[in-house]
Amino acid sequence: TSLQEEERQDPCVRDALRVYTEDWVIVQRKYQRLSTVYSPNTTEKQRDRQRGLPKQIFELDEAVGDRSSQEDPDELKRRSVSLDDTPRGSWASSIFDLKNSASDSLLPSLLERTALEVIDKRNEEQRKENRHKEILALFPAPDEDEAIERCTVPEVPKEHFGQRILVKCLSLKFEIEIEPIFGTLALYDMKEKKKISENFFFDLNSDQMKGMLRPHLPHAAISTLARSAIFSMTYPSTDIFLVFLLRQLEKVLQQGDIGECCEPYMVMKESDTTKNKEKLEKLRNQAEQFCSRLGRYRMPFAWTAIHLMNIVNSAGSLERDSADSDSVKFLERKGTWNERKRKTFERMSIGEEICNFANFRPATLTVTNFFKQEGDRLSDEDLYKYLADMRRPSSVLRRLRPVTAQLKIDISPAPESPLYCLSPELLHVKPYPDPRIRPTKEILEFPARDVYVPYTTYRNLLYVYPQSLNFSSRQGSVRNIAVKVQYMAGEDASQSIPAIFGKSSSSEFLKESYTAVVYHNKCPEFYEEFKMKIPANLTDNHHLLFTFYHISCQQKQNTPLETPVGYTWIPLMQHGRLRTGLFSLPVSVEKPPPSYSVLTPDVQLPGMKWVDNHKGVFNVEVVAASSVHTQDAYLDKFFTLVQVLEEYSFPFRLKDVIITENNVETELKSSITSLKLASMEPLVRFIHHVLNKLILLIVRPPIINGQIVNLGRAAFEAMALIVNQIHRNLEGNQDQHGHNSLLASYIFYVFHLPDLEPGPQTNVAGSPPHGGPILYATLSRATGRPSSLNLSRSKSISNSNPDLATTPVSPDDEVQKIIGNKGIDRSHSWVNSAYAPGGPKAVLRRNHPNSSSDLKQATERSPNRMSSYIESSSFSPPGQPRHAAKKLLHEELTLQWVVSSSTVREAALQQAWFFFQLMVKSMAHHLYLSDKTDTPRKMRFPDRFVDDISALVCNICVDIVSRYQKDVELIERLNTSLAFFLNELLSLTDRGFVFNLIRSYYRQVSNKLQTAQNPNALIALRMDFIRIVCSHEHYVTLNLPCSTLSPPASPSPSVSSATSQSSAFSSHVQDQRVANMFELSVLFRQQHFLAGLLLTELALILDPDAEGYIAKNKKVLSYAICFVLSSYFISVRRGRGVTGLAVSSLIAIFGGTAIIGLLQQNFEGLLSLVEHHSQKSRLASLICDETDGENGSMISQSIAMAIAGSPLPHGYKTNPFQLPAAAGRQYSTLSVESSRNLLMCLLWVLKNADEENLHKWFSDLSVLQINRLLDILYLCTSCFEYKGKKAFERINSLTFKKSLDMKARLEEAILGTIGARQEMVRRSRGEVERSPYGSQENVRWRKNITHWKQNADKVDKTKAEMEHEALVDGNLATECNLVVLDTLEIVVQTVMVSEAKESVLGGVLKVILHSLACNQSALFLQHCFATQRALVFKFPEMLFEEDTELCADLCLRLLRHCSSSVGTIRAHASASLYLLMRQNFEIGNNFARVKMQVTMSLSSLVGTSQNFNEEYLRRSLKTILTYAEEDLELRETTFPEQVQDLVFNLHMILTDTVKMKEHQEDPEMLIDLMYRIAKGYQNSPDLRLTWLQNMAGKHSERGNHAEAAQCLVHSAALVAEYLNMLEDCQYLPVGCVTFQSISSNVLEESAVSDDVLSPDEEGICTGKYFTEAGMIGLLEQAAASFTMAAMYEAVNEVYKILIPIHEASRDFKKLATIHSKLHDAFNKISNQSSGWEDWKRMFGTYFRVGFYGCKFGDLDEQEFVYKEPSITKLAEISHRLEEFYAERFGDDMVMIIKDSNPVDKAKLDPDKAYIQITYVEPYFDSYEMKDRITYFDKNYNLRNFMFCTPFTLDGRAHGDLHEQYKRKTILTTSNAFPYIKTRINVLQKEEIILIPIEVAIEDMQKKTQELAFATHQDPADAKMLQMVLQGCVGTTVNQRELKPLCLFVFLNQSYSKQLRRVIALICCFVDFTLRCEDALRKNKTLIGPDQKEYHRELERNYNRLKEALNPLINRKIPQLYKTLIPHTSHRNSFSRSSLRKIDG
Repeated sequence: TSLQEEERQDPCVRDALRVYTEDWVIVQRKYQRLSTVYSPNTTEKQRDRQRGLPKQIFELDEAVGDRSSQEDPDELKRRSVSLDDTPRGSWASSIFDLKNSASDSLLPSLLERTALEVIDKRNEEQRKENRHKEILALFPAPDEDEAIERCTVPEVPKEHFGQRILVKCLSLKFEIEIEPIFGTLALYDMKEKKKISENFFFDLNSDQMKGMLRPHLPHAAISTLARSAIFSMTYPSTDIFLVFLLRQLEKVLQQGDIGECCEPYMVMKESDTTKNKEKLEKLRNQAEQFCSRLGRYRMPFAWTAIHLMNIVNSAGSLERDSADSDSVKFLERKGTWNERKRKTFERMSIGEEICNFANFRPATLTVTNFFKQEGDRLSDEDLYKYLADMRRPSSVLRRLRPVTAQLKIDISPAPESPLYCLSPELLHVKPYPDPRIRPTKEILEFPARDVYVPYTTYRNLLYVYPQSLNFSSRQGSVRNIAVKVQYMAGEDASQSIPAIFGKSSSSEFLKESYTAVVYHNKCPEFYEEFKMKIPANLTDNHHLLFTFYHISCQQKQNTPLETPVGYTWIPLMQHGRLRTGLFSLPVSVEKPPPSYSVLTPDVQLPGMKWVDNHKGVFNVEVVAASSVHTQDAYLDKFFTLVQVLEEYSFPFRLKDVIITENNVETELKSSITSLKLASMEPLVRFIHHVLNKLILLIVRPPIINGQIVNLGRAAFEAMALIVNQIHRNLEGNQDQHGHNSLLASYIFYVFHLPDLEPGPQTNVAGSPPHGGPILYATLSRATGRPSSLNLSRSKSISNSNPDLATTPVSPDDEVQKIIGNKGIDRSHSWVNSAYAPGGPKAVLRRNHPNSSSDLKQATERSPNRMSSYIESSSFSPPGQPRHAAKKLLHEELTLQWVVSSSTVREAALQQAWFFFQLMVKSMAHHLYLSDKTDTPRKMRFPDRFVDDISALVCNICVDIVSRYQKDVELIERLNTSLAFFLNELLSLTDRGFVFNLIRSYYRQVSNKLQTAQNPNALIALRMDFIRIVCSHEHYVTLNLPCSTLSPPASPSPSVSSATSQSSAFSSHVQDQRVANMFELSVLFRQQHFLAGLLLTELALILDPDAEGYIAKNKKVLSYAICFVLSSYFISVRRGRGVTGLAVSSLIAIFGGTAIIGLLQQNFEGLLSLVEHHSQKSRLASLICDETDGENGSMISQSIAMAIAGSPLPHGYKTNPFQLPAAAGRQYSTLSVESSRNLLMCLLWVLKNADEENLHKWFSDLSVLQINRLLDILYLCTSCFEYKGKKAFERINSLTFKKSLDMKARLEEAILGTIGARQEMVRRSRGEVERSPYGSQENVRWRKNITHWKQNADKVDKTKAEMEHEALVDGNLATECNLVVLDTLEIVVQTVMVSEAKESVLGGVLKVILHSLACNQSALFLQHCFATQRALVFKFPEMLFEEDTELCADLCLRLLRHCSSSVGTIRAHASASLYLLMRQNFEIGNNFARVKMQVTMSLSSLVGTSQNFNEEYLRRSLKTILTYAEEDLELRETTFPEQVQDLVFNLHMILTDTVKMKEHQEDPEMLIDLMYRIAKGYQNSPDLRLTWLQNMAGKHSERGNHAEAAQCLVHSAALVAEYLNMLEDCQYLPVGCVTFQSISSNVLEESAVSDDVLSPDEEGICTGKYFTEAGMIGLLEQAAASFTMAAMYEAVNEVYKILIPIHEASRDFKKLATIHSKLHDAFNKISNQSSGWEDWKRMFGTYFRVGFYGCKFGDLDEQEFVYKEPSITKLAEISHRLEEFYAERFGDDMVMIIKDSNPVDKAKLDPDKAYIQITYVEPYFDSYEMKDRITYFDKNYNLRNFMFCTPFTLDGRAHGDLHEQYKRKTILTTSNAFPYIKTRINVLQKEEIILIPIEVAIEDMQKKTQELAFATHQDPADAKMLQMVLQGCVGTTVNQRELKPLCLFVFLNQSYSKQLRRVIALICCFVDFTLRCEDALRKNKTLIGPDQKEYHRELERNYNRLKEALNPLINRKIPQLYKTLIPHTSHRNSFSRSSLRKIDG
């Protein structure tokens, strides 16, 4: 029977087929692709527009490659340069001869005298050449996450698949081959304990083995010969197993169980074939006999399982390892967009992301071990136990003897479009080239959990699973039981239907099938699966019949093969519903009686005999996979009642209720209400069907008994509740706006208005209106449905045409009239278009060559299951009229929504987007069906519908403003939905009507803002709203300037009407403020309604007082304006909609001048540095009327309200609103991103505006406004600076972003402060996620569900992508700066004739200088230098007569570019520098100012620039010399000679630069070089000051704050010397002498004297520091550096110099600040001056470093004292220096001398470099110690250092006490620390040698000092005291302390020589014992009871020590008692035994 014939008999199937085969209707507007809603300016589109960009040359990129080609840096390191001996410049002159070096090319006609006009014109022409026309094409596409107006095209409804794997069964081989073996495989999920796929049956037997079954097997259908299968897994898990079951034939012939049958397979080996030949032959003969007799029966044999996760892990993921690409060639595809999304979409949770079966490497497996089946363990539960046991290490299964076999299979990810594939219904899946090829089967998945995807294809399958049978009480021979399963259409045996799918090697469909037989088991368990197709005409007589047979295994006479032993059945239909589930059925012994099929076996039929007294003995499960039968009671009842009404088949029995005409309405309403109770999975599965029926009930209310029954309200309520329910349960399946993708795709594709009157339904499938027979034969995977069903036509309806040739009767008509007046190219009008209704291309078919881009995009984005497009001539058959429905859906929905009750209304509000989209599509479809697309908009819809829309929008606005704080997420969604709805209405209805709705929204929001407690959220909602509305494709058209007509319905009142409505508009103050507001006037906002709203928001954002605008709002609006410009740019580019309009006239539409004005007035908002000029906090949306005259006017509330279209009452006075929490804020900030967007808008306006208009605008601006504009242009230069290729590589190398940001978002989520839209944006970024298939997967934080964000999983970019980004960024930077340059030229031309040029030109030059300081392309720099030269030529006094700062900055910029690696840049920079000198010379016959500034600039440049190239600068200097030589006009003057002197001086500075570069990595050497250069400028104060500041900067970078402070002090002293010569002021310091208290080194600066320096000479000491203020600044910096160095005493000395200066100027504020800082400094000193606290200030550690070896060059045999950071260990500096010089000379070439002894160079290897490093301490003579009291005194102004070296006379370092000598080495440095360097040469070395007794005395003194310190420490430290005591009086210590007394024995022999030292030693011991006694007393007061014994032990030790010392201390020395002899000789301090040696 054909499907259509069956379908006529079953309404359920008929309706299902209609849903799955009906044509889709897709509504598209003609120019929809121009809207940013559906066609945003994405990265891909931008890339298309960026093709063919020229490569801009940037020095930043060139320098990278250039450095690599320069001299080897290692070679440079190995060089050594003399530092002090070589005269400055001589080394350079000996190597480089400047006159012989090459120069760059000269610029033609540079030296010619040319008129200003000619110069300007030439520069302008050159700037305009080869410019990029579309600046926005270079601007990065906005982040899609921020695109609130972005809507994605919903995914095409398609059949659901999970991750798919392809399993190919290659071969199966046993040790012995005696009989056919058949296999089954299926997937099982251990975690869920569920079988997750149907069975796949395969047959790998040889033809010989198959021949044994030939009598029993009919011709095998090709579909049953499949050996490969595709499995799908929606919920992949680590616990999924692929289970193989092998079924064997005829083993029952042996009188034994399965184990006996398996024995031959386990015992016999292939190698033993010869030995067991006879046995094998016997087994084969037996097998042949029983195959011929019992071939139709099977028995269990063996099984095995494969853990899929092991395959994935062992094969390796393609993502992780793709080395073996040959084996995965068919997987090397990228997949479609949708397919890629689907793969990521189906990873279910964080923990299971590793279970990715979609992209592992294919694997070929050989399974060798099988486990025999156990006859009593065949159920699924037993299988799960086995599988669990397999995963254990000590598996019981592994201890069993296996059945040895070899099963070879291939497992791989399934390809996208496999060839020769059959669907689960055995339909061919295209492509299927040859039907004779062995197919691959798609295996139907039984998902482990519910899958929420609607059905889109016809599926009607039934699966029967017999489970167990209990015949234990059955009498007779009932042991070998088989169950025969049949699908019966009636009770006669002939009515068995071939509905059972055949297994392997059988017919395609069977009438009967048997279970396997378990030998001698009366209670068998079953494991079979019987798959059936459910007929389309299911009736009450259809049932499943089970017949139980006893199979006679042994052939006996008079014994039949099979004996029936029982019967039972399952009726498939009951009360109109399909019966499924678990059944426990009684079994009848006898055949069932007639008419049994309508009853269940549970009914006790009379006269029937039942097994076990009618108990349930047979358990069976029936499962349906049907897209026809819902298997849900509520859905079934609803569909049944609807079908009863459609068929009008009364009466009808529904369970126990008889449905008649009288009660059908009640029952139907009840069933509609109960739909919300349906289970979620079937509800979603049949959602298309349900919604279609509900819509049908609304638009075609049924007629019962002649009365129309209105079910609209019930249907609307049900729809609202169902949609809400689906949203709540499927939260993970939503887009960024919270739209459920399933419902969105239903509206976009499936939904359409019924287009035919109700009547006979025969044409739905029987003879469809589109013609063509319906053959349900093949299923195209390109379609998802049978292609022959003509289901694949799609309708594209466009009705966005704005051009209507009608008389203007409404505001919308007025807009059209203006369009006509402006001369729009009407060839693009839909009226004349081929795409008009009825036109040849009106309906866009799928895959049609002329299909629109969006449909094409939808086609590309859908996987293979989307229907293909089939060309057709029209929507309905030719000549057939279109019939309108009885009711219009959009009208009914609007009406029901307006009048709905609170519960239903709330549900509708929750998902307002759904009803809005439904209404919009209904309206569009209605216009098409009723031929109203050409009707004037005002006449398209009836007034009552328009009124309902107004009421609905008004109600929703009320909800928004009243609930925006309480229901944040709901209101955000509602606000967005309303905005999209109004956006769509602009294409469908009268625009004036829509503008009124927008005005209504604004009015309600504005009213609420006056009383809102927290306006931020409301402002954000309003911004989102206006941004979405403005994203319409006809935004330009909607904003075209209108005339001043003011019809009553106009949303924008005219000037006259506005004036009459409110006097506020006509007041003088308002007019003045409008003038000040530039062009954003009332008139502008009336004529450009949407642009006025958008720009008003911008004005409010940029207002400094707009505290209400949070950063998010600013970012959103900046994006909005940028999007509007983007859409306009696209429109212009494609020539659609605005053709014929001049660009300059369109500038007004976007308020170009208004943007300029707003940015000018609110420049601080961009800089985030607004001064606080008002204490009032104002509400962001309502700016109060008071103005600040100096800062320009603000926007008044009245104007803002006028923009919103709401008239104000006469005399209305606004009140400033006080924000309670914003009082502390004083400025409004913009993010960098927002600033870039707004500045790009400004540049777009400046680029596209007409120059004459710009001249006019600029001439009307005040000086303040012009300067603000220049400030903004300055910002533009910074904002769009080129970053360089390296920057892109750096950014790319960073890992994924912003941990702090993620933390903040997580906190927001936890605190519940995220709105719906923000949450969806977060979800799009991968932060918040849920399962795509339901709420059971409550996993929120995942990173793979995203389908609108591009490159979600892509972090690393390819090299080509990074190069493209750099290319685009370079072109963008160039174009932006050229636009700035164009504007500067216009500004200069405008102000040239004005009086205010002096105050403006400086600003212009600052912008140019700033652009020169940024990374710029060679192209821009050429034009910039040309502009700069022209500017200097026009206004030389600006540089040479005014402030010197501009001249200094210009010289610095020019010099920097003179060293550029790009030749053209150098050529232009050299030319500019030469002309600068020439211009300066022509003014005063010398160019001293430029000379000094250039010299200082070069010094500053080489001191600070890292990438300075002296070779290139040398070429530039040569170029300047060449210009001077060729300048004929000045050849006779002194100019060439002065230029030559300057160039040579610069050349000498370059020489020093070379040396500095060589030592860039050696900080000490680098500072030494800078020190020498600064010293060389002793006679040039400006340059010396520059180098001192360079040194200060270097020190600060390294954290050497004390040295930086010293550099600044020296600088201040230098300035003081100059000021003292210039003028004698009492309060100023008297030169350097005054600074001696800070540092003794500062006297170096006194070298500047009158004979060297003349203060009056021009160009000398002209810098800003050579002033009183400059000196103060230097000293302030010095004080700050001293503070950072913790040298607070020095801070006091600095301020001693500053205080008199401030006292003289009466600057008490400064004095207060100074004394405050002194107060802090003294407090810190006092807090840290007690005991150990003083050590918190550690000023430095000092080391003596000696260099030995010729490799060091001038450093050889040089000794330095290095100052290192505090607490630097000897090992640290040793490692640093060794590592540095090892890198320089080689690892084996550097040796560290470990000791401190004098170095004998003769013993050193001359080829190696030796470094000796010794720790030294500051050394003070006794007279010095009197003045050095504090810790600071002992660490400041240090020149002497000491280190000690122990030695013995025989060369050892240590010996006995009488042998131990010590050498004290005292070093004197050339300058005192801290100095302007961190290492200072050792000037003098002095050695003192101590003899042994002096060493002993020193040691005892040190020990005594330690004891005294520990005793008197405050607070007392008991632990330290006991440690020191133990070291002094311990038992073992006593012996060591007594050792020095043995010297007495030695001294007894020579008392006369050592008398003084002996006495000193005795005194030391006396003092030592006294200190010990004091310490013991102190300790006694500190100890506790537990330490008393310890203390007594210490006392005993002390007494023993004292007793031992007493006789020696009290011993009389004879020499003391001799007669005193007068001393006649003079005292000689050097006549002592110790030796003193001094080296100079």
